[in-house]
Amino acid sequence: MKSSIIVKKALLYLILGIMALVFAYPFYNVFVLATWPGDQVLRSPPHFFFGGGLAENFRQLVSRIPFGRNFFNSLGIALTSTISVIFFCTMAGFAFAKYRFRFRDQLYFFVIASMAIPGFLNIIPFYKMMVRFGWINTWLPLVVPGMAGAFGIFLMTQFLENSLPNDVIEAARIDGLGDLGILMRIVFPLARPAMAVLGIVTFVGSWNNFTGPLILMPKIEATTLPVALSLLNSRVDNNQGALMLGNALTLLPLILIFVFFSKQIISGLTAGAVKG
Repeated sequence: MKSSIIVKKALLYLILGIMALVFAYPFYNVFVLATWPGDQVLRSPPHFFFGGGLAENFRQLVSRIPFGRNFFNSLGIALTSTISVIFFCTMAGFAFAKYRFRFRDQLYFFVIASMAIPGFLNIIPFYKMMVRFGWINTWLPLVVPGMAGAFGIFLMTQFLENSLPNDVIEAARIDGLGDLGILMRIVFPLARPAMAVLGIVTFVGSWNNFTGPLILMPKIEATTLPVALSLLNSRVDNNQGALMLGNALTLLPLILIFVFFSKQIISGLTAGAVKG
């Protein structure tokens, strides 16, 4: 009996290990190709080990695009968006979850319904609005409109409804805490798992955003890293090694986030699923 269980577990781990290698190989391959000269990147058979062209690829990369500036723009926009979304969506979620006010249900329905509207439907009027505001080639159009997104409000509302007892709020009010004190001293600490999930989703979405910066930040110095790399790829004299290095450096922050915050992702997705 024990031997059969051991065999089943070993077979399961073997299958999972093979699947993990299959899914991890494309990411590994990007980092491998980033170390080979441009004329060796697309060779057949492909490379499986690291090469010696990393320094030249980096020199080519920074000479063709303002890589440092583009990286700074991507990181700054992603961090600013993440912090603002966590703050405002948690406040809105707390209001919808624990307050009863006029037109609350209708307003919440409107927020949820807005998630079904494709973003491309309003791209032309949105662009005209940003031109009139003078926000083209700035961070503002990629940060301000999404500060209180429908998904973030929905996530935080559902989490706080299930995880924040009304008795805790009433006890805090009896102790003399106001709305701001309850938000800062109770809601924010309690909602950390959901805030972690929302923050990671927001950061990854902002970091990978391509259409927004392409339209709203056309200048190469003002745009983000994904758009800058696409411009590098479109040039006649493009260097595939430099392009692969740029892709590897773009992937690196996302990989680090998932490595260091995997526990928060899992706990945030499971917390609040069952009412206490």
